[in-house]
Amino acid sequence: MVGTGGPVPTFSVWDYVVFIGIVVGASGIGLFQAIRSRKETSSEEFLLGGRQMTAVPVAMSLTASFMSGITVIGTPAEAYLYGTAFWLFGFSYALMSIVTAELFVPLFYRLRITSAYEYLEMRFSRPIRIIGTSMYIVQTALYTGLVIYAPALALNQITGLDLWGVLVATGAVCIIYCTVGGLKAVIWTDVLQMVVMLVGFVAVIARGAVVQGGLTKIFEDAGEGGRLDTFDFDPDPRKRHTFWTIVIGGSIMWASIYSINQSQVQRYISCRTLGHAKMALYINMVGLWVTVSLAMLSGLTMYSIYKKCDPITNDDVATSDQLLPYMVMDILADYPGIPGLFVAAAYSGTLSTVSSSINALVAVTMEDFIIPLWKNRTEKQVTWLNMGLSQTGELQIYKALLFQAALAIFGMISGPLLGLYLLGMFFRTPNSIGSLSGLLIGLALTLWVGIGAQIYPATADKTNPLLLTVIGCNSTMSQNHTTQPPWTTCVIFSASVRPPLADSWYSLSYLYFSVLGVIATMVSGFLISIVLLCFLANLLQAQHTKEKIIVQGIDNNAFTEFPPEMLSKDREVITKL
Repeated sequence: MVGTGGPVPTFSVWDYVVFIGIVVGASGIGLFQAIRSRKETSSEEFLLGGRQMTAVPVAMSLTASFMSGITVIGTPAEAYLYGTAFWLFGFSYALMSIVTAELFVPLFYRLRITSAYEYLEMRFSRPIRIIGTSMYIVQTALYTGLVIYAPALALNQITGLDLWGVLVATGAVCIIYCTVGGLKAVIWTDVLQMVVMLVGFVAVIARGAVVQGGLTKIFEDAGEGGRLDTFDFDPDPRKRHTFWTIVIGGSIMWASIYSINQSQVQRYISCRTLGHAKMALYINMVGLWVTVSLAMLSGLTMYSIYKKCDPITNDDVATSDQLLPYMVMDILADYPGIPGLFVAAAYSGTLSTVSSSINALVAVTMEDFIIPLWKNRTEKQVTWLNMGLSQTGELQIYKALLFQAALAIFGMISGPLLGLYLLGMFFRTPNSIGSLSGLLIGLALTLWVGIGAQIYPATADKTNPLLLTVIGCNSTMSQNHTTQPPWTTCVIFSASVRPPLADSWYSLSYLYFSVLGVIATMVSGFLISIVLLCFLANLLQAQHTKEKIIVQGIDNNAFTEFPPEMLSKDREVITKL
């Protein structure tokens, strides 16, 4: 019986057919784009689609790029465990879209850059550009490793899909259409994958509504279980999700992703006009609203079905990111091919993020490291190297598979980088040394609090997990299972002794990591720049005074012991100084 615990069926033949068909279809789009654009082999065509993309496909690609497999299986688990506070990210998406479209898009679009980090050299210096690019590469490798591994592990344990088979297939499929089709292939494949993700959510919600007797029943159960208490105005920055942490911290975190992250910048600067680029971001905002709303409804549906038999407590699943795959196999196994559609939806989220990351890594590697050093190059050589880097880019991603708790890396790295950009855009005073110092200070602080939060996770009074029960289970295996937040698969370390900082500094909401990075970078970078300018001004003033004294001494015949011809020569030289 549905919702009463126990093992669930595994994949059927038709599930594999649907799953493989969608994956092959994604590869086919890449091959089609390669054949269609076979006469256009420039680097700009490969990396930016010839700057001729239109708003709608770019918008869907922007949405799909960060609506990863973690979102597909993790966001519903968020609603199941913690309620609908995550829905407040709708405000964050709106603020992020406005800031990005009106401040950053015009800047990058008019500069006609390929790498977002070219701006750092224009405003500061080449070393800062190299550091910014390196930070992006590390961030992308860590995050994409999590994006590949976490959904694959969850799907493996519930559906029986081979773990390493999924990982290798992800790499192979992405390499095919990234290598032969470039950005156009990535964008149009994202369009297909976005549709598949949305259809997967709709299928889960529709079947769940039938099982439970309608959406009204689902919302009634969610209300009784406290899942609809969305607004929490507690200003405590240590509480994981409140109105303030999501609207303030979430807005800055998402702004750091969409405004300066190469994976996103590369998409909207590929648009044919500035108007298309801005429109793509606003359409993307609607896409984010729709996607998160469907994910939340899937989570509420899951709670309605398992409100009396929690699969985590009952040890039917090991972690929260296995909840949605478990429900899919529980309620949709009687419909051959539909579980395959859902797995394809989760897999599509992974493919879109990985392909975006590969394409962006190729762009920054070429523009920031290779092209400045490779003077005597031809367009054909650059194009072939772009295609070669698309294949080796996957190797960088696989190196990150051991870092399971890397999701908060966006706040830890993107926050200081966003602060650096804002420092350069809005103030003339900051110089290269001061800004670099500010960046390092901001990065040190965010890494300190971020790593500390992984070692000493916040207590339940800060994360606010809601009540779960197993009173309706057919068989209860264990009632001592501890759930984990859905935004991380595991905690890197565990510690039995909690220092004083564990319940204050290390308990800071992960959404405030970006805020901390932006503020620390801007304030320290600005102040250090002022101090340096004052020091240099005083040094120049002292030098000027010294020269003035020497010249006056010469005019007053202070050096009478020297021969007249030497005195005349000294006076002439120093007067020129």
